[in-house]
Amino acid sequence: MITLTKEDGPADLDGVTHLSLGVSWDPTAGTSGGVMGKLRRKAGTDLDLIAIAMQGGDPVRLAGLDSLDPMGNGSLQHSGDNQTGHGDGDDETVTVEFARIPGNITAIVFIAAAFKKGSSFQKARNISFKVYDASGGSSQQVADIWPSLLTKDNACAVAKAVRVGGSWKLEVINTTGKVRQGDEHALMAFAVSK
Repeated sequence: MITLTKEDGPADLDGVTHLSLGVSWDPTAGTSGGVMGKLRRKAGTDLDLIAIAMQGGDPVRLAGLDSLDPMGNGSLQHSGDNQTGHGDGDDETVTVEFARIPGNITAIVFIAAAFKKGSSFQKARNISFKVYDASGGSSQQVADIWPSLLTKDNACAVAKAVRVGGSWKLEVINTTGKVRQGDEHALMAFAVSK
């Protein structure tokens, strides 16, 4: 297993028919101690993993939030919204089946965001992204992507799967920015800029 960084450049996905990207995080009390800290940890924090399918420079489909199968054919699927970060393993996952992605889709941008009001990266710790080769019916972790936590931004463009001819490549973006919470258009505009 490797840790992917921006400096590595695009990774070939030859032979990968199904790719999954998962995000996990642990809720934190931040600077609150005592009863407030316990309540904050118990309530958790809501981060969101979102995949935006691009047609050239235009976002055309969004997987995440309340859209679990935006293509309608299972080619881009979201596992569902984890609103707390509690539990083991990945809190949210997006799976791509490349052969079924429509030919007009040129890229898929994966974004982690503190999208809902009141959520923030500062209320989470140990944020990590795992890349899985899910070809052949079983998922095997092949890489990690570790974002910088030194940000006051609320969105991170983690990675992008790009169609190159008849194959796909995965490149790490790991760029943060601000997105107006609750605004899907702002989220899509953030994806376009990546």
